[in-house]
Amino acid sequence: MALVCFNGKFLDADTPYLDAGNRSFKFGDGLFESIRLIEGKPFNLENHFKRITEGLKVLKIEMPLFSVELLEEQIGKLAERNSISLGGKVRLSIYREGAGTYAPVSMSGGYLIEVEPFNSNYFTLNESGLSVDIYDDVLKPVNALSPFKTSNSLFYIMASISAKENGLDDTLLLNENHVIIESTSSNLFIVSNGVLYTPTIEDGCIGGTFRMYLINLAIANNIKVYECSLMPQNLFAADEIFLTNAISGIHWVSSYKNKRYYCETTKKLVDLVNNSIVSDAIKESESNSIEDFQEN
Repeated sequence: MALVCFNGKFLDADTPYLDAGNRSFKFGDGLFESIRLIEGKPFNLENHFKRITEGLKVLKIEMPLFSVELLEEQIGKLAERNSISLGGKVRLSIYREGAGTYAPVSMSGGYLIEVEPFNSNYFTLNESGLSVDIYDDVLKPVNALSPFKTSNSLFYIMASISAKENGLDDTLLLNENHVIIESTSSNLFIVSNGVLYTPTIEDGCIGGTFRMYLINLAIANNIKVYECSLMPQNLFAADEIFLTNAISGIHWVSSYKNKRYYCETTKKLVDLVNNSIVSDAIKESESNSIEDFQEN
């Protein structure tokens, strides 16, 4: 039977635990994080916790989880109690507690952690490339909320519906200045002559945790990365396009309008990510062995 962690308590997932007055339900008053599990442990958690901390400051919600160590412990226990020892997905939702209308009576934060298993332990590249186009029915405003995954996701929902209605795998989103910033659930990268280009945070894209992880990994492997504004003409000039998020990792795009793309560099990046994860796991195992030896 699946369990969730609700404000530190492990409950049956089928048991009601949110009431009708929950501010996240009524007003979208909160934020969320999607976190990948690898070997039953949260991946890239420090970057997620940093974004949580920054987002809660902007929303003026008090942090209900006071350390990354506590969050890691609760995710680990929840994964274990749900018999997840390999790959999986975590959704952490944090909301403002208390009553009130648009003006809240409290700044205290509550939280919910959910987990689900994956068949794959590491990141895999999609076999068939994605088909995308630009969504311009609604434009994303650029403001202090732009980099965070707030509970109000209507903009992304409408863009996803548009993709489905038009037979696309995803759509690319524009900010109020008609600059391309991201897709419905991912950050955007293009490849040109072996160089990576990705929209800048200042243009209003989500401050993706995997986006930052990949940028740092690419630079460490002597791959140039530029954060810059991207326009539709840049897509036509690109050799490759790929999308990134914390759960799927890297997904390559095969077509935008009549333009077709390959995925040579994208494949190399997936290998770099998985090799880095394995290398970090080996280092952690060796470090733990040394500590156990010293204690004995």
